[in-house]
Amino acid sequence: MPDTTATLPQPAPLAGTAAGLPPFSLRQLLPWLLFAGVVLVTLMYLVAAEQGATSLVAGNAVHEWVHDSRHLLGFPCH
Repeated sequence: MPDTTATLPQPAPLAGTAAGLPPFSLRQLLPWLLFAGVVLVTLMYLVAAEQGATSLVAGNAVHEWVHDSRHLLGFPCH
């Protein structure tokens, strides 16, 4: 009986590392990590603590904007 199993050609690996990803250094990645950290901390402050004595924005506007996300994340606000 003849062999009917065919092998499919494998794609050639891309230039760069073994996984085919271009190399990058921590020095290139660090500014983006710092930016993402600042954005996350700012958003966390707005959702968790922007009301009452620690409020940086006068009025109740930020509280109303993030009201549902505050409940979704389990922060009390009433």
